[in-house]
Amino acid sequence: MLEELFVSRVRVKILQLFLSHQDQLFHVREIVRRTQEEINAVRRELARMEKYGMVTSEWRANRRLYRFRKDYIFYNELLSLAAKTTGLGGNIIKNKNKLGKIKFVFISTRFLQGKPAGSEDIDLLVVGQVVLAELQSIISDEQAKKEAEVNYSVMNEEEFRFRVRRRDPFILRVVVQPKIMLFGSEEELLEGVIV
Repeated sequence: MLEELFVSRVRVKILQLFLSHQDQLFHVREIVRRTQEEINAVRRELARMEKYGMVTSEWRANRRLYRFRKDYIFYNELLSLAAKTTGLGGNIIKNKNKLGKIKFVFISTRFLQGKPAGSEDIDLLVVGQVVLAELQSIISDEQAKKEAEVNYSVMNEEEFRFRVRRRDPFILRVVVQPKIMLFGSEEELLEGVIV
């Protein structure tokens, strides 16, 4: 089954596009424009991806539109890979050394799926000794690209552990939400939360 995932550079670019714009339908020419690949290569990959059940297509106004299937067996794994290589997550990983000493970073799955945030939702949690100016620059760039606010919280490890021990409702709600870990392990993050 793995050979159906990563067979070409074109497939990787298409996967990154679909997984970073999940609820969007794409026409072949739009995919060609965004991936900067040849139209025949894109059509070939889309046909293979549809055959393997990765994408679905539908006709609208004489145009065939494609979307990635959220019920695909490797959806969560591919979402995690895309989160770590593109967009906000990719920029955080790329600039890790400039951000200070980071213990944990995660992005909410809801944010990655493009779902709107509630008033108490957090899109990004960063724990460690963080250079705020660098982080704010990365987040500002993402907000400009998405034309939407990124709800984030930053704290040092001592404050994070203190709030976990005190069973702070905010921290408990944030750490148990569906997420993709960029740095640190989820087991270590949840240490002391689930008793």
